[in-house]
Amino acid sequence: MSLPAQQQAKYWGIAAAVFFITLWYLGNTLLPFFVGAAVAYFLDPVADWLEAHGLSRVMATVVITLCAVLVFVVAALIIVPTMAEQAVNLFKTAPDIMEKLKTSLTSRFPEMVASGSPVHNALTSAGQTIQEKGGELLQGVLSSAASLLNIAMFFVVVPVVSFYLLLDWDNMIAKIDELLPRDHAPVIRKIFGDIDATLASFVRGQGTVCLILGTYYAVSLMIVGLNFGLVVGFIAGLVSFIPYVGAIVGGVLSIGLALFQFWGDWWMIAAVFAVFQVGQILEGNVLTPMLIGNSVGLHPVWLILALSVFGSIFGFIGLLVAVPLAASLGVVIRYIASQYKDSRLYKGLTGRDAP
Repeated sequence: MSLPAQQQAKYWGIAAAVFFITLWYLGNTLLPFFVGAAVAYFLDPVADWLEAHGLSRVMATVVITLCAVLVFVVAALIIVPTMAEQAVNLFKTAPDIMEKLKTSLTSRFPEMVASGSPVHNALTSAGQTIQEKGGELLQGVLSSAASLLNIAMFFVVVPVVSFYLLLDWDNMIAKIDELLPRDHAPVIRKIFGDIDATLASFVRGQGTVCLILGTYYAVSLMIVGLNFGLVVGFIAGLVSFIPYVGAIVGGVLSIGLALFQFWGDWWMIAAVFAVFQVGQILEGNVLTPMLIGNSVGLHPVWLILALSVFGSIFGFIGLLVAVPLAASLGVVIRYIASQYKDSRLYKGLTGRDAP
């Protein structure tokens, strides 16, 4: 005989409270383990694919780990230092960019940019503000990361946790399934199946789209010869999980830099613009249909709300758990809505669906 609904709600409420309290007090300690679990979840389909093509689970995990180590070494030696240098130089160049913009506007709209006007004052202070605050931001990110994450331990623990979780992922899922309450196991499996489908759509699908677009934008802008192309491409790829925002933010930033760098050479400016047009065509017609398809995914507004709330409450660890929790809540809410539509409360005494 199953427990009454009131007792079930009490037990699940206690479990949720314990989870959030643990997250609050041990968030920094648990961070490498959450990251390792996220990496293992992201790479599990790759391991399954390698198994289907003849490799054992151990060999599949070893191959994935070696490839990940190679990518990490290349990024640590080449990409990250170059990106950091470009970011610092971008902040240093901000006053010159604003000064050139002010000069250009003065020659075309002298009254609007006259000395003492709001536009003149804003452009004069904007560059200095970006330079000062940008440097402080970079320094703060680096210093806080060093103290919060304990970088040395972070980069040791995450690969180890990822390796072992990826190796035993299918066994862990089977063991968890055995622990499900027998009366509610089918419903729980369905709900978690929907959550997995949503996460697979967003985390794996959209994450891969962002990675491909970021790489494309960075490489293309560097080939065109745009200064700070690597940083701009990274920013554009990072925010591409919101439809059109990545292209708009990256496009505005890159075209602004192109106007500063290639003023008068309109073909080069057009080439920068074409990079983002091709990126939009690639995203809408190739990447999104192939990697995400028609699955529900996460609504951008719901995602931004979850990131904001959990990030402000739990810090960086909150940002990591925001996506799976947002997906879980979305699926649970949809399930509750479907149950409500099948209930007497919705259908009334007649038991008929509303027209």
